[in-house]
Amino acid sequence: MNRVVVSMRGIETRFGEKVVHENVDLTVYEGEIFGLLGGSGSGKTTLLREMIMLLRPTAGKVEVLGYDLGSISREEAHRLRTKWGVLFQFGALFTSLTVADNIAVWLREYTHLSESTIRRIVHTKLEMVGLAPSVGKLYPAQLSGGMIKRAGLARALVMDPKLLFLDEPTSGLDPVSAEAFDDLVTELRRLLDLTIVMVTHDIDTIFNVVDRMAVLGDRHVVAQGTLKEILRNDHPFIRQFFGGNRAKVRIEAMERETLA
Repeated sequence: MNRVVVSMRGIETRFGEKVVHENVDLTVYEGEIFGLLGGSGSGKTTLLREMIMLLRPTAGKVEVLGYDLGSISREEAHRLRTKWGVLFQFGALFTSLTVADNIAVWLREYTHLSESTIRRIVHTKLEMVGLAPSVGKLYPAQLSGGMIKRAGLARALVMDPKLLFLDEPTSGLDPVSAEAFDDLVTELRRLLDLTIVMVTHDIDTIFNVVDRMAVLGDRHVVAQGTLKEILRNDHPFIRQFFGGNRAKVRIEAMERETLA
């Protein structure tokens, strides 16, 4: 078994009287693409925010790359943030900066590299995500939705992390662009030996990309495992989520491949 990269135990999250999570447990292993699934308001993105220290759970323990986030020092937190990359749902690019300057932000913040070296790294990361170096001169407002996602991904990869967090990476993309982005994520995982945690509700992404997943419902993790293991669970949300026509077509195709 690969080593544990992210561990959440007994997580409780409350916002005033509203309880989002109760006794949530999940484990992410090195090298896998791990999905966080659930209905609207189930707390998928909230869990991701707790993993990247943007939010502290009300109770429970979160460990990332061996660090206990509940007792981490300021210096350790600073060091840990250089070990992961984050792609937020809508890219979260700084609108007043060019794409190149957006990607270079972390290099200028956390390193002492020369500007010429930073420019070379930025160009490399742009090419890595399928964007021409000339895109670096553009501003976010000049980009398509798919380009914004790729530019955000380039920024997430700029510090050469081994852990990548993706929040709804294909949200808002047309089917062709979404499939291309899924292929890119899978290829980058292979090339860069990444561990990836992604929030998603995209059926194609779940079938094509995700290795294991946790399904949130009723404030708990109602199922955790591979897609085949999840499909054997009869929880109402799982039956509903995978009961649509797109999912049924994919399930039937998967079953035919198994029998072949």
